[in-house]
Amino acid sequence: MKTFDYTKYTETQWSSKILGLVARINEHKGRQELFLKQKPEVLKRLTEIAKIQSTEASNKIEGIVTTELRIKQLCMDKTTPRNRDESEILGYRDVLNIVHESHEYIPIRANYILQLHRDLYKYSEQSIGGRFKTTQNYISETMPDGQMAVRFMPLEPYETPSAVENLCDEYNRAIDSGTVEPLVLIPIFIHDFLCIHPFNDGNGRMSRLLTTLLLYRSGFEVGRYISLESQIEKTKQEYYDALEASSVGWRVDSNVPVPFIEYLLGVILAAYRDFETRVDIVGTRSTKSDEIVKNAIQGIIGKFNKNDVIELCPSLGRATIENVLSKLVNQGVIERHGVGRAIYYTRND
Repeated sequence: MKTFDYTKYTETQWSSKILGLVARINEHKGRQELFLKQKPEVLKRLTEIAKIQSTEASNKIEGIVTTELRIKQLCMDKTTPRNRDESEILGYRDVLNIVHESHEYIPIRANYILQLHRDLYKYSEQSIGGRFKTTQNYISETMPDGQMAVRFMPLEPYETPSAVENLCDEYNRAIDSGTVEPLVLIPIFIHDFLCIHPFNDGNGRMSRLLTTLLLYRSGFEVGRYISLESQIEKTKQEYYDALEASSVGWRVDSNVPVPFIEYLLGVILAAYRDFETRVDIVGTRSTKSDEIVKNAIQGIIGKFNKNDVIELCPSLGRATIENVLSKLVNQGVIERHGVGRAIYYTRND
């Protein structure tokens, strides 16, 4: 039987990379608290945008998609789901809202995780919501020849309920004791959760919701303003590689979780940096779209595409940004390269 013992990390000498990431994240956390007091209206706009981006990206990782317009309508409660994908997207939106609004009242216990999973599937015709898996699941990949290969075998269904309870108990003991850095414990917990793979479906999405929940409960609220899910979706291959590298020997308690710790801390740090950049851009006093886009572009080194600018200017619509980019090309401020979807830009200064 797999065991969970987080006391072994009390005396662990973490790498300089991990220690450096933890230190920089804590520095950004301190600065974020100043932003919370100084720019409430800017933060409100960022929160609305981040919820949409998080819902879209986390589902996209699992191949659950709809149009950009439909995502916005679903997140803003202006429509109802038309198919299975949209039902699951709506469920994710609801659980994310619960985490945003009630994280301090959601203890890390198995029954609460089951309830969150239940709500993830509350609009779905599937009856798997809020239940641990009933059949064995596998983490697999498609090989170049089209054959499926098993990358990792999670715990059996009969092992799952007690494993999740033990995992939560051990995490709570470690957090309460204060002997292990929370920013290190959180990736370890999420990795163990994914290795258990406790549900027939929805494990990846639940892991990302739990990441946000655990960070909130430890005082790291960057996920409220910047989508952590988007950061993961953009580095999806690195995400899977880190999971696999950290899973070697997991069943016999000989795995080393360092690759996944480093990966997730990198995601969190990137989100904090993105947060400060966006606060500066969105909080600019200029109401002119041209000035907002110019301000964003000035912070980009090298080539960039339309989507890069869209992410940096969340207060502007896609069409507006497209128009401004065309105008800046005509003015000679930036230069367009390539054609079609391969179009990118460079600054001319």
